[in-house]
Amino acid sequence: MSADADFRSTVLRRLWRAVLLRRAPLWAAALLPPLVLALALALFPPLRPMPLTAATKAAPVLLLAAWLVWFAFDLRALHGRVHAEWARWLDAAVPALEDSSTLLATEPATPVARLQRKRLQARLLGALGENDYRAIARTRIRFTLLPIIASLLCAASAYAWQQTQAAPAAAGGKSAGQSKPAAPGEIVLRVTPPAYTRAAAFESGAADIQVPQHSRVQWCYRRSGEPPATLELSDGQTLALTQDCASWTATESIFWRVRGGAASRHNIRVTIDQAPQVAITAPTEAIQILPAGTQSVQLSVSARDDYGIVRASLHLTLARGSGENIRFSDREMPLPQSPDPRTRNWQKSWPLAELGMEPGDELYFFVRATDNAPGQPHTVQTPTYTLRLPGPQTESLDSSALPTLVKPESLRSQRQIIIDTEQLVADMPRLNAATLRERSESIAGDQSALRLRYGQFLGEESTLFGDEHGHDEGHQAGHGEGAGGFKDGSMASIVAEFGHKHDETDNATIFDPKTKEVLRRALKAMWDSEKQLRAMLPKAALAPEYKALDAIKELQQAERVYLHRTAFVPPAIKEEKRLTGDVVGAQSYKRAQGAADDKVPQEVRELVQALAGGGALPALWSKSARSIIAERIGGDEQKLAAQRAVQDVADGCTSCRAVLRAYLRATLTEAAVVLQAKPQSDSKFRQAWRGKEQP
Repeated sequence: MSADADFRSTVLRRLWRAVLLRRAPLWAAALLPPLVLALALALFPPLRPMPLTAATKAAPVLLLAAWLVWFAFDLRALHGRVHAEWARWLDAAVPALEDSSTLLATEPATPVARLQRKRLQARLLGALGENDYRAIARTRIRFTLLPIIASLLCAASAYAWQQTQAAPAAAGGKSAGQSKPAAPGEIVLRVTPPAYTRAAAFESGAADIQVPQHSRVQWCYRRSGEPPATLELSDGQTLALTQDCASWTATESIFWRVRGGAASRHNIRVTIDQAPQVAITAPTEAIQILPAGTQSVQLSVSARDDYGIVRASLHLTLARGSGENIRFSDREMPLPQSPDPRTRNWQKSWPLAELGMEPGDELYFFVRATDNAPGQPHTVQTPTYTLRLPGPQTESLDSSALPTLVKPESLRSQRQIIIDTEQLVADMPRLNAATLRERSESIAGDQSALRLRYGQFLGEESTLFGDEHGHDEGHQAGHGEGAGGFKDGSMASIVAEFGHKHDETDNATIFDPKTKEVLRRALKAMWDSEKQLRAMLPKAALAPEYKALDAIKELQQAERVYLHRTAFVPPAIKEEKRLTGDVVGAQSYKRAQGAADDKVPQEVRELVQALAGGGALPALWSKSARSIIAERIGGDEQKLAAQRAVQDVADGCTSCRAVLRAYLRATLTEAAVVLQAKPQSDSKFRQAWRGKEQP
């Protein structure tokens, strides 16, 4: 029975493969139109409807989904047809089977039928080959053009529908900056946005328009034979309009008018190309401390630009080590492109092993993105984020919170002192008094050496436990004694009277107050431990020893600060002047006395004063006014309003002088406060010093 089933499955499998090969060209031909439409819209921006909406984006996806549904239905229908009709197909294709293939599909009920089936199996194996199965498939599975025609019609309809949906949106986007078409005899504006914006060119009449930055704007006559004219721009430029079009590149918002014509002005507002917006959405904290046992970390980045992002990369810096033995390894990874060139969204669950992080390491990363602006593209960088994987806490003198000092080989650590003390406590019942004193004194000596070692970071040891307030009071009292304190007039007495000895031992000024407090706590605990050890009380010395160890650990856990490496190119050394002693051209190290700068330029002062009256204005006043407005007035609306006032005053409007004067006065800023050096006072110290210098 199993042999018959295997024979039947072998025949069905060969026939099914031949049917699939016969049907595959039809499936591929039906898939081709929607696939070509999707690829064309993705790879060829001129064919893409602008602006893209959710509906226009979904059209190719819906076509592909419809093809998948039809493919699944057709595949299922073919499978059922083959299993139902395969015996009849074999009878028609192989006459030697004597129309008895039904015996191969069903279980014969009589011995004669079983004998006939064995004969058919022997004949079938010798009569059918691969070519015969393909011939059966060609005969039974016909190639129809209906699915291909339907696919072509659906793809064409989807593309036409996309264009009809995009046309109203594009027209609505231009309606804010376009007016009705120019009438015959009037001026028409032809705007050609730069290619990188992927915006379509358009025309407009004499009206307010809005254009992308770096667009090419042309003023043309609608019909030929018009007289020449001169166009006046708000920034002071003049363009000659003849039979050839006048051209201008949009870099800032302006207004224009025809000289000698109507008084109407038309604005051309420029949409500035903005820098990309880049953000790291995961992790959310600037410093992320990973829990112990973390195996992976989630990184998520998003970047968006108004026209397109050409380059975006993730920069990673791995820091490993502690103290002065820290190694950095840099790595840069480009972010993959997305179907929309204006966005880059990327996220990944990154295993720490792939990042190379081990316990105690820190990973600094940021994202840098560059847009497709020509000439000088905008580059934006996110703040630096930190991933910190805590490691095992070990005690060492090479703490990041302490200066680097060479550690003597004979200097024992605080943890070793604790181990020796605990061993001494355990051995006390078996030790005699002399041995106990010797070992306790030895540990006390190690504690004293370590205390002195840490004491170097705070200056003189004697200032740690002294009365600092009393010292300050004595110091203030010494200052108040007057000139009678230096009786012999010697250098030592003058310095003792007026000097300040805090600077001699640096007084730990290189540390912040929190670090100094931790150091004092550690030294005080070491001092208490040493006293107990010298009194042969090792058990009582354990508590202060552990306090000292906790303080040292707190110092070791100071945070590392990561700074970006900056490039510095020193000026070239002139070898011909090196070591010659020639100081010609060298600047003096003494700074000149600061003087208050004149924050009101002379031309602005004269123009403001002239506008206050009705007299003649200074020469080239309009050029100076436009220059001041361009430099000191921000915002398109304020700048255009001030430029209108300049044109009105130039046209002879007397009442407009007050408006222009107000705009110019608003550009003036108050003079900065200049710190003047005080003259040297003739103090008692200086009098005593001069008396010492005199013979």
